[in-house]
Amino acid sequence: MPASATKFPRVAVLADSDTRWKWGALTAQRIASRDTGGDGIRLDGYLLRGRATPTARQLDEVGVRADSLREVTAVEFLRALRDEPYDVLVLALVGGGVQAMLHGLKRVWEDRTDRPVVVTGYVGVVYEKLADGLLLRHGADLVLANSRQDAERFRAVYEGVGADASAVTEVALPFLGGTPYTGEHDPYTVVFAAQPSVPESRRDRAYLLERLVRHARLHPEREVLLKLRSKPGEHTTHLEEVPYQKLAQRADPPANFRLVYGHMGEVLDRTDLLVTVSSTAALEALHRRIPTVVLTDLGIREALGNHHFVGSGCLASWDRLDAGHRPVPDEEWVARQGVAADGSYATAFDAARERIAKLLRRPGGLPPLTPYYTPGTAPGYLPGILARHHLGPDGAPLPGAPAADKEPGPVRQIVRRAARGAYRHGVQRVAPVIRRMGEL
Repeated sequence: MPASATKFPRVAVLADSDTRWKWGALTAQRIASRDTGGDGIRLDGYLLRGRATPTARQLDEVGVRADSLREVTAVEFLRALRDEPYDVLVLALVGGGVQAMLHGLKRVWEDRTDRPVVVTGYVGVVYEKLADGLLLRHGADLVLANSRQDAERFRAVYEGVGADASAVTEVALPFLGGTPYTGEHDPYTVVFAAQPSVPESRRDRAYLLERLVRHARLHPEREVLLKLRSKPGEHTTHLEEVPYQKLAQRADPPANFRLVYGHMGEVLDRTDLLVTVSSTAALEALHRRIPTVVLTDLGIREALGNHHFVGSGCLASWDRLDAGHRPVPDEEWVARQGVAADGSYATAFDAARERIAKLLRRPGGLPPLTPYYTPGTAPGYLPGILARHHLGPDGAPLPGAPAADKEPGPVRQIVRRAARGAYRHGVQRVAPVIRRMGEL
């Protein structure tokens, strides 16, 4: 039986990147504890082995501490969860990973009614692959929506295909918070929040860097910071083929321009103007009422994600910023985005907590997981998704799937690290060269 029906001392989070670990772990703390600090719960972290498995530095930068943390394959995770008495499981994965785990867990829990409540959702703004991502997440007990707008969209998609929409639960982004902005710092600080894959091309990224450096030269009295997500060789949720660090080596920036790493919240503590293309950092800044600009220089396009900010009052170009523009956000738009700048953030996770408590008190335990996609509804799609995680159409491990009866030995660990390093080198160094050669 679950350890408690009113308090959730045991929570597991499965994540596949540093960003998703941050979202998953903070979400676990928000939904499993009445106080937002997550005190009193046991948090076990599992990192899904893959191209974006976070490094020790990335985990440290996220700043979320777990009682235990280990790296696993999908099959290893499923075997670990077979008998563990968790109250809540948060799947902080890309959509295909969530779907694979739902089918795998359905199988390993087929004889259990005291299974954990399964929760999933999105790391930030949902601006692409809405239907695809949502249907891959269908089957979890709670599908978290980070805003009122997302909750409405999520329910419309599920109801539109005849799927149960009751799992959709409105919350907010779990990493909002920090001291509200009260006025300009000395020096006035402009922060550009970089993204690994937006924009993608070298030309566009070089342009943004050049404009940031130009802004620093035009305003020598200001401190201009380029906030980076990862160091070269590290991967995040998205691939970064053209790191800003390398472009900056040729930029000859002025003394008031710097590259910075670290926790986004700490950087926002000294920010007077947050500039980005479409980073979730914009929502963090708006929550604190920090002046925030979403750039239009490269157009307002779905591929960039900045179309999500239409109506926000935050869209502007570098030309306007150079001339001293100060954006004023639209309060109605902000209220619909889960930013909760009006002080309602303290209650944003109440509905999720209440729903979880109700599920854990359900007479007879929880029913089997029932994803929308099955071998009958998506026979040409689902098997391929499951196979990527070494699972068959019934959720069972495929022949040759990694064993999980024991921890990997030293040799196996070395081989894994070498293989991951080789993969990352291939993606970041070799693949871009091949693509450029193909364009000649």
